[in-house]
Amino acid sequence: MDRTSPDLARAFRLGIRDGLPFLIVIVPFGMLFGVLASEAGWSMAEMMAMTILVIAGASQFTALQLLSEHAPLFIAIATALAVNLRLAMYSASLAQEIGSTPLLGRLLAAYCLTDQTYGISMNRLALGPAMTQRERLAHFLGGAVPVCIPWYFATWLGAVLGNAIPPAFALDFAVPITFIAIVGPGLRTLPQAAAALVSVVVALALASLPYNLWLLAAAVAGMMTGAMTEIWLERRKAGNESPK
Repeated sequence: MDRTSPDLARAFRLGIRDGLPFLIVIVPFGMLFGVLASEAGWSMAEMMAMTILVIAGASQFTALQLLSEHAPLFIAIATALAVNLRLAMYSASLAQEIGSTPLLGRLLAAYCLTDQTYGISMNRLALGPAMTQRERLAHFLGGAVPVCIPWYFATWLGAVLGNAIPPAFALDFAVPITFIAIVGPGLRTLPQAAAALVSVVVALALASLPYNLWLLAAAVAGMMTGAMTEIWLERRKAGNESPK
């Protein structure tokens, strides 16, 4: 009798439960992208292809805005990639938790890696209970169910409804709330808080730059600050532990 299956099933269900609150913002977030892409003249095939292939709301909105402003294509691609650089850091962190699981599962996790699914996984890691790597993968994929699938549907729904959605609904509320909900609980260390603070300050200071270049500057400044703070803390710890 396979005694691991019930544990994997429980972890998967726990992931779904952890991800359900994000439906509150995933649906309006996806609908907003569908509405804006439709207003920009994108076809249903174009917007759904981007949603399914990219599945990264922040970079999708960034690319959509830049292309709508007739920015050079390489600027749109470079900026979208810069926005998604955080996913490389997520991957490095997540690899420590699911690195020895089967390749197919890791490939699926790579596709489903978003701010929300990473946040769900890391918050559960901090809260417990302890899980094996296979259970963590099952939990991660469970969290992707209420995040990724509704994202596709919401994009399609926003494109179909378009201007029929009353402006009073203010779907754009979902964008800042989504990232506050993800980032806020994760700011547990000084490097994390310093990176967040510096990126906000730089973004606000350089908000007038064209083509959303302030995003590139804020991302780089935030990553550099986090890394430098981490190095400073490690050196300080090493100095305190050295023989007097």
